[in-house]
Amino acid sequence: MAGSSVGQIFRITTWGESHGPALGVVVDGVPAGLPLKEEDIQVFLDRRKPGQSKFTTARAEADRVEILSGVFEGKTTGTPISLLVRNQDQHSKDYSNISEVFRPGHADYTFWEKYGIRDYRGGGRSSGRETIGRVAAGAIACKILQELGISIKTYTKSIGPVEISRIDLDEIDNNRLYMPDAEAAVRAQDYLEECMKDKNSSGGVIQCVVQGMPVGIGEPVFDKLDANLAKAMLSIGAVKGFEMGDGFAAAIGTGAENNDSFAVKDGKVCKETNHAGGVLGGMSDGDSLVFRVAVKPTPSISQKQHTVNVAGEETEIEIHGRHDPVIVPRAVVVVESMAAITIVDALFSNMSARMDALKDFYKKES
Repeated sequence: MAGSSVGQIFRITTWGESHGPALGVVVDGVPAGLPLKEEDIQVFLDRRKPGQSKFTTARAEADRVEILSGVFEGKTTGTPISLLVRNQDQHSKDYSNISEVFRPGHADYTFWEKYGIRDYRGGGRSSGRETIGRVAAGAIACKILQELGISIKTYTKSIGPVEISRIDLDEIDNNRLYMPDAEAAVRAQDYLEECMKDKNSSGGVIQCVVQGMPVGIGEPVFDKLDANLAKAMLSIGAVKGFEMGDGFAAAIGTGAENNDSFAVKDGKVCKETNHAGGVLGGMSDGDSLVFRVAVKPTPSISQKQHTVNVAGEETEIEIHGRHDPVIVPRAVVVVESMAAITIVDALFSNMSARMDALKDFYKKES
């Protein structure tokens, strides 16, 4: 299967299936000398693991990470880092009734037509558990960014029709929905309760803010920073939309409203507003990167649905098993991880953009 790797210099390859023995990732391009231990990665995996609340699947997975290579005496060696997370609570029998039926909203039909075979136990590679590898790699990327003074804050902006009206960053970790607005979190929980009563699910919007970015990260044509961020986000299975800065709202504004005026503050060029979301011409402009992703409702719902089986016969399906009524809270750290992976790769690529920077690095005088 092609397409399981992303990145040019900081490059990751995820592997494994939802109901196989394990899942994991190989991370290449990590500089030697980065302090790294399993606990650094586990913090991120704990944010996406199942069973944290009644709004997530009851699958009881510890999702404990094992570092198999690339780290010696607590520091990276510069060689590929291989990370493994074992599956321990698979209930494959829960999927026996859909082995020959295409689930609405899932990749069953497209996998079947493309490969002529599919792993129906939780979706195989199209399962949300594939994101374990992304999050493990994202933990390493975030540690690199931290060393460079770059921080990422990601949170739930809305669930269904319930949207935050304030941003209190200290509140994000106080509720299981990762919303920076306590009052909105309560209303969102009430909304999800109603969805669950109706055997239904909900989607939502995740917002990500990256601070401390230097100017000029990203390439001005095909490898624009915002274009690569969009690809990274849309590669997440549940994500159906991406917008940066004002996003689609820019389409109904005017140039005078949308343009960010420049000014000088403390001797440095800066912008007076940030409608662009921190990117101009595909390159970071020194302001905060601000983008949002739209996450679809969980496709596995308990309501009876109309579908087709592998024989081409119309039928009905009722999906059983353990499923999230909303994917958004667990996807927050996935979005953060993919942002970090994309930014680190762009930072590494930027190191060869100027001769004076190369000479300075290798201490060569003109």
